[in-house]
Amino acid sequence: MEKEADYCYTGYNKNLKEVSRTLRKNLTRQEKKLWYDFLKEYPVRFHRQRPIGGYIVDFYCSKAKIVIELDGSQHYSNEGKSYDKNRTLCLSDYGITVIRFANSDVDNSFEGVCMEIDRIVSNILEKEKAFPEREGGSRRLTDGLNKQSP
Repeated sequence: MEKEADYCYTGYNKNLKEVSRTLRKNLTRQEKKLWYDFLKEYPVRFHRQRPIGGYIVDFYCSKAKIVIELDGSQHYSNEGKSYDKNRTLCLSDYGITVIRFANSDVDNSFEGVCMEIDRIVSNILEKEKAFPEREGGSRRLTDGLNKQSP
């Protein structure tokens, strides 16, 4: 099944399933806006409050392998920055790119946020077309790059 393979690939953590359901019911104002006014009907499927590894991410697109995080004030403390750095490293181990926007970006420049998400997803999917996965499902990050000797 596609769904099960996706869960395995991303380190889906079923122990966080109930917590993620609760978070989906209690989205922040900015998460609601981004979801209902843009991502819910976006042509490439996104998931809200998706468990990955030991974390629950705000929005996840398995096709583009990206996470979108909306950051409130708690993310700008030293503790918050350290937590986010570790979280990003963990997600990158699954081949996932994390894109962050401040809540104020959604409030003050919603169209710009949407355009940036669309640009990033489009670029990733265009690269995927140009450099499809190798047999066995793995890709190297350097696929398609011109290597030059020093």
